[in-house]
Amino acid sequence: MAVPGGLQRQPANRGLVSHCTHHHIVVFLLTFFSYSLLHASRKTFSNVKVSISNQWTPSCLNSTAPELRPYELWNSSHLFESAEEATLFLGTLDTIFLFSYAVGLFVSGIVGDRVNLRWVLSFGMCSSALVVFSFGTLTEWLHFYNKWFYCCLWVVNGLLQSTGWPCVVAVMGNWFGKAGRGFVFGLWSACASVGNILGAFLASCVLKYGYEYAFLVTASVQFAGGVIVFFGLLTSPKEVGLPELGADEDEANLEEDANRPLMGNDDVDDDDQNYSIQATDNDNQPKAIGFFQACCLPGVVLYSLAYACLKLVNYSFFFWLPFYLSSNFGWKEAEADQLSIWYDVGGIIGGTIQGLISDVLQKRAPVLAVSLLFAVGSLFGYSRSPNSKPINAVIMAITGFFIGGPSNMISSAISADLGRQDLVKGSSEALATVTGIVDGTGSIGAAVGQYLVSLIQEKLKWMWVFYFFILMTSSTILFISPLIVREMRLLLHERRLRTLAE
Repeated sequence: MAVPGGLQRQPANRGLVSHCTHHHIVVFLLTFFSYSLLHASRKTFSNVKVSISNQWTPSCLNSTAPELRPYELWNSSHLFESAEEATLFLGTLDTIFLFSYAVGLFVSGIVGDRVNLRWVLSFGMCSSALVVFSFGTLTEWLHFYNKWFYCCLWVVNGLLQSTGWPCVVAVMGNWFGKAGRGFVFGLWSACASVGNILGAFLASCVLKYGYEYAFLVTASVQFAGGVIVFFGLLTSPKEVGLPELGADEDEANLEEDANRPLMGNDDVDDDDQNYSIQATDNDNQPKAIGFFQACCLPGVVLYSLAYACLKLVNYSFFFWLPFYLSSNFGWKEAEADQLSIWYDVGGIIGGTIQGLISDVLQKRAPVLAVSLLFAVGSLFGYSRSPNSKPINAVIMAITGFFIGGPSNMISSAISADLGRQDLVKGSSEALATVTGIVDGTGSIGAAVGQYLVSLIQEKLKWMWVFYFFILMTSSTILFISPLIVREMRLLLHERRLRTLAE
């Protein structure tokens, strides 16, 4: 008995290797480092908070004040009466950034599907670099300190930085099809973690000269990256005369469409599959779908809600992990910063391995479910980590593996799958919109989470913060449970058919 074409498994890397050109490598690297630079500037702000707080606090609370600035200048320009007030304002800036970033993601996704992705990404990088320069460097050089000015700049920065993720995921989705997508996107989604490490490195190299130089270096590098993206990034294979994804497979009458997502409706009738949200125009140039049409695509709402819970946990580690290590174990701030890198290392490895496994299974949700179940156990174990740096680093990396891995997969590979469904007829014009919806919803969850984490920590201490993380991780599993059940049924059905065929 012949196995149906939809059940004939193709090697996960066959299509990837046979279609990979030097253009694919250039696109991979440019999108990888463009988003890394955006994340590096965010990490710089996190790494220099202590120095900024000292600058904004009167000299009576800073023993180093007479050495750094004239006494009169320092006390005439301070913003806050105490370090606690300065720290609270810095936390407020984090929340302002995340909320504006979340709103911007919804808008940037829609814009990215209607305007050249290269223009949007380059504009966002260069403009954000100018805002970061004005926030951290120009204000310090001019000795201009104003809370409302800082808030306005950070709102604008969040909106500009939101152009990055929808655009880079859409470009990657245009170049890399379903074959090997989990592995490629799992490896590529390490760009955020690499950006965190890069930002920490750049800031630490020049921080001794003043925090304004940390902003200057990262802003300059980011601006240069935006210029390179504008002149070097190819947003689609058709720009260099290569066939679009799925074109060569259709001509060769392959059994499987490389553009069909892993969560697509395999059991839908052919007549239903011919339905399209978009109307095909005479020039064969697909039009971008609307925001609400993108929300109605199968799996978009469920994965968006799931990512809101998961990104809350992931970003809480991003913002609070060094502070937790310092306050809970009494370790030095520099040591805590260095140790926190292991969480990113675990996320890089987790996203790559789990993406590869999902390629082999040709299903995403079951892989996410297993990883998140282990994440619950790792969170419980990490909350009871002893006062030992090696043991803490190991458990931290394991936690990053099981939390950062699924987070990277949802925001990259799964978003690309959702944006290239059969209902969109393989069009790339839904990729940026869908990515913006998923990541925007996740950012709203992350923004709310930063306030909740500080509130829980203040009222109930750190142990209850980890219980909150466990609750959010369990909620992630709950939201994707319908997709897990459906994909498990498909796996069992395929297995039965292959058994009969043998």
